Amino acid sequence: MADKRESASGLTRAELVHKGLADDSVRLTRYLDRWPVFGTRAERRARRHTLSFLGLAVLFGLGFLVVYIGWPWRYVPPEHTGADGYSWYTPLLGVCGGGCLLSLAIGLFLYAKKFLPEEEAVQQRHDEPSPEFGRAKTSAMLTDAAQRSGVPRRRLMLGFAGAGVALPALGAVAVAVGGLIRNPWGEPKARDTLWHTGWHSPNGETVFLRQNTGDPHDVVLVRPGDLDSGAILTVFPFRESERGDPDALSEALTRADNPAQLIKLRPGQHVTPRPGLADYHFGELYAYSKICTHLGCPVSLFEQQTDRLLCPCHQSQFDVLRSAVPVFGPAVRPLPQLPIAVDEGTGYLIARGDFSGAVGPGFWELGS
Repeated sequence: MADKRESASGLTRAELVHKGLADDSVRLTRYLDRWPVFGTRAERRARRHTLSFLGLAVLFGLGFLVVYIGWPWRYVPPEHTGADGYSWYTPLLGVCGGGCLLSLAIGLFLYAKKFLPEEEAVQQRHDEPSPEFGRAKTSAMLTDAAQRSGVPRRRLMLGFAGAGVALPALGAVAVAVGGLIRNPWGEPKARDTLWHTGWHSPNGETVFLRQNTGDPHDVVLVRPGDLDSGAILTVFPFRESERGDPDALSEALTRADNPAQLIKLRPGQHVTPRPGLADYHFGELYAYSKICTHLGCPVSLFEQQTDRLLCPCHQSQFDVLRSAVPVFGPAVRPLPQLPIAVDEGTGYLIARGDFSGAVGPGFWELGS
């Protein structure tokens, strides 16, 4: 019997339990096995109840991994919400993840309530560190509780409990590293999705900058003189050929990766451009993506005293005089810059090309 095994102190586990408690002035008023007879009908019923919730935790955990890896997860425009099951992706992750944790918690609670020894003890606390004998006693008590609970005999329950704990951990790892394994831009039509580099004009047509007046069909262009020194203005590139297309005009205002922040610096200020961006500005006018490179919030604040663009969500700050490199907060990439000029025929500001890099919190585009 396990109770008869001798410990390093020369006492059996049962003797260590009782002697250790007495040594610590503990009065054990109640210490009973939940199931003195193994395999009774009540014991089997309690075992089934506990196993059912631990099994649910395993199933929900597996479901979380399956949904995260195999369910359609690519962005679907609002007008196509529900196509290919995309709209179910986040709810299913929530149901499976939450169900796994809830089932595991209930299963562990039932196990503690129905199988661990029923114990009531009164102890006088002391401030001194426990002696070596006390530590041996504690180890004996924990081992005795495990033996009395029947863990060694209930290997199936132990396996389900272990799987229920391991699967949420695997789910957390999958969320953390999943985006580093699967390249979302390595498939056909990836350039039409969000978080690329905003608009693109493959045919070389003129791309004007427009303001948002609240009416998606109202086209108000921007001249260099429309901004005072130290002022900012949100602009939206759109192709000249889209002027008569209401849907295309509306899309220019609603695409999440399209808006840019137009800034007019004060006279005499000097900007240190990043490599390759020396000719991206027009006079004192500079345009940067309005999408924060941390988590995609709009960089909508400009501090004139320090010449910094600020993201109000997580307080990332970008130094405009150094080509919008991050100088504070969680963002680690500069804001992509938009090359601008003035159209000689109309006098309005235009974009000469695409943004200088990936717009928003892109990762896989960093090498493109």
